[in-house]
Amino acid sequence: MRLYDSPDCAFCQKVKVVLWEKDLEFETVLVDLKAGEQKTPEFLKLNPYGKVPVLVDDETVVYDSTIINEYLEDEYPEPRLLPADSSLRARARLLEDYCDNSFIPSADFVLMQMAKPEAERDQERLGRYRMEVQRGLNRLEAFLDGKDFLVGDFSLADIAFVPRVLILPKLGVEVDPRLRHVNGWIGRLRERPSVRNLTL
Repeated sequence: MRLYDSPDCAFCQKVKVVLWEKDLEFETVLVDLKAGEQKTPEFLKLNPYGKVPVLVDDETVVYDSTIINEYLEDEYPEPRLLPADSSLRARARLLEDYCDNSFIPSADFVLMQMAKPEAERDQERLGRYRMEVQRGLNRLEAFLDGKDFLVGDFSLADIAFVPRVLILPKLGVEVDPRLRHVNGWIGRLRERPSVRNLTL
């Protein structure tokens, strides 16, 4: 099994957490995004969109982190990372979709701005996107009421948030102490061996 990976990419990180959770052996193939290696003809044969991650499992080639993780769940069902209950499975997928399309892009904008010298940062937009991240955390508080993880057991929904939730201090985002459930959840995420394997 080979994973075409860029270490700083949140979407690659979420696939690696699933691979580690399922105790699967895989080889990492680093793709230098700054050098444009994802646009080479060889890479485009694997993923015509020219994006990481890409998973190659024997003859099967899968791209897009969500589709990769669903494939891994189907092909290697233990331990289960989606609930048996169809309603909870749908909720997990909705939360992952929200994370991929709203939470991560907002956090990544903040990350990109923080990498610039202070004088070059767009402070107005930086503040706006930090507020978006904070709003996301507020939204998760309700989902976590009475539960250890977003849909009960640790799932693909939690894994989607891991890469950016764990670097909130780097983003200059403080978790409101009143978000007791979110604070407890982040602590539980940090304790998982699969999450501790990430270099963030």
